[in-house]
Amino acid sequence: MRALGIEGAWVHEPRIHDDARGSFHEWFRADVLRAATGRTMTVAQANRSVSRLGVVRGVHYGAVPPGQAKYVTCVRGAVLDVVVDLRTGSPTFARWEAVTLDDRTHRAVFLAEGLGHGFAALTDDATVVYLCSTPYAPEHERGIDPFDGDLGIRWPAGAGAVLSDRDRRAPSLAEARARGLLPRYPSR
Repeated sequence: MRALGIEGAWVHEPRIHDDARGSFHEWFRADVLRAATGRTMTVAQANRSVSRLGVVRGVHYGAVPPGQAKYVTCVRGAVLDVVVDLRTGSPTFARWEAVTLDDRTHRAVFLAEGLGHGFAALTDDATVVYLCSTPYAPEHERGIDPFDGDLGIRWPAGAGAVLSDRDRRAPSLAEARARGLLPRYPSR
């Protein structure tokens, strides 16, 4: 695993074993995560989403505490996966990083509690699976407008053609900050 430029975010680039039968790789190992991040991730829930080309999901995060760490990969198609530092007081506050996750490289992204997460489907039937450290709790779920100019996320052309009502109504970063909805740094 290698660290991204935002504290609490890492990318895993697995070794893929190909042969005449197909391929094999380890997409998650707790010991590798712990060695790279110094953290142990308890898996409380696993999710799967399937998205059409152009769909944007997020930017989502959990209220801290308890927050929700995630380990995310794309098992079919491709997505542009985005991690956003939403922790007030963080040296990288409002900074974002993007990693292409796809069914060829099998990269995975780990993001700690307090970081925002979103993605844009680069293909039809883009299938994302993710492990979560806490179960879904609607009372703790938060979101930021993925197209907020203060974030300046460079989504691919055509991204956002399909957006949920919840994401369409999400507050801007400034609104969320003014309302005290953002996590504080450090969040753990």
